[in-house]
Amino acid sequence: MEFEKLMEERRSIRKYDSSRRATKEQITAMVQAAIQAPSWKNSQTSRYYCILDELQCKKFSESCLPQFNQNNSSGASYIVTTFVKDRVGFDKETGAAINECGNGWGYYDLGLQNENLILKARELGLDTLIMGIRDGEKIREMLQIPENEQVVSVIAVGYRALNPEKPKRKTPDDILKFV
Repeated sequence: MEFEKLMEERRSIRKYDSSRRATKEQITAMVQAAIQAPSWKNSQTSRYYCILDELQCKKFSESCLPQFNQNNSSGASYIVTTFVKDRVGFDKETGAAINECGNGWGYYDLGLQNENLILKARELGLDTLIMGIRDGEKIREMLQIPENEQVVSVIAVGYRALNPEKPKRKTPDDILKFV
């Protein structure tokens, strides 16, 4: 698929076709695309945890997501995204943050990777919804995520059951300043 068309077609989907599910192969291809994104000193600290089984997805949703996100992601599979804390943006010798962003660089790198992941999903005919409102501690417990990883988002992935209109976007004139 042409890149411009891919970006135009990508939407945050809030209604999924429960009769079709993402496959392990599709999720693996999405994570492979995520790996291609740049990261701080090529440290690659992003991590992904995937729930594909329909019953496990239901249990995860009911335990870890607020009701509105349960409703928005019903019928989808889930990918939980994390990054290894205190590595990117930190001096290896002293452990001190290199600049004022500290672990912000872990979030930044994960965001770059997640963009690749959701664009690859769209290329594969899948759709996504990135959810930041979730219970991080319940997720950590349920998926046995180590304490040295920061739980960041839950990405619903599946086949859209509706085709929403493209929301209005700002123009470069709205956000770009040349100096």
